[in-house]
Amino acid sequence: MKIAVPRESQPGEARVAASPDTVKAYVKKGIEVAVEPGAGAGAFIVDEAYAAAGAKLSKDAVKDADIVLGVRRPSDKVLKAMKKGAVLAAGLEPYGDRSGLEAIAKSGVTAFAMELMPRITRAQAMDVLSSQANLAGYKAVIDAAAHFGRAFPMMMTAAGTVPPAKVFIMGVGVAGLQAIAPRAGWAPSFPRPTCARRPRNR
Repeated sequence: MKIAVPRESQPGEARVAASPDTVKAYVKKGIEVAVEPGAGAGAFIVDEAYAAAGAKLSKDAVKDADIVLGVRRPSDKVLKAMKKGAVLAAGLEPYGDRSGLEAIAKSGVTAFAMELMPRITRAQAMDVLSSQANLAGYKAVIDAAAHFGRAFPMMMTAAGTVPPAKVFIMGVGVAGLQAIAPRAGWAPSFPRPTCARRPRNR
């Protein structure tokens, strides 16, 4: 079996579908892994790290691959290079760009839209949305702090005290809860909810 990890083609996409650790696990199971050179550049993973993990670096990584992994929908070039019957596992944005989905359907590959994986306990290891929402929530706070122009937490200096910023986080799903976490960590004086104990029955 051959697994291919092509370089992402979407503008601004810095992620990669497999890390060297993942590649190492595949190789250990006797699977051939081909990685396109520069696939991990946006994530600060050098080609040598993939090679050390046992992957083969190839510009034609997708050629003859049984499984192609991706973060986003593959480019037309990658899709045309895939053999019929191959499996494509990636975030395919199934609710947008109908022409792109029709191209995948006509290519003869079997496609799995990873964002449609059921979010249940048994499928947690394959749930791409929760992990990415977690990262997005954290990054949102970092980006907000950069634009805010002042310190988020209370700062006590010899020149005086800077009060903590008042932050309003909309929604407490996976991303929202993660956004709350660093905010609370930066302001230890931030009020936390308390739970009243029930009196024991005698």
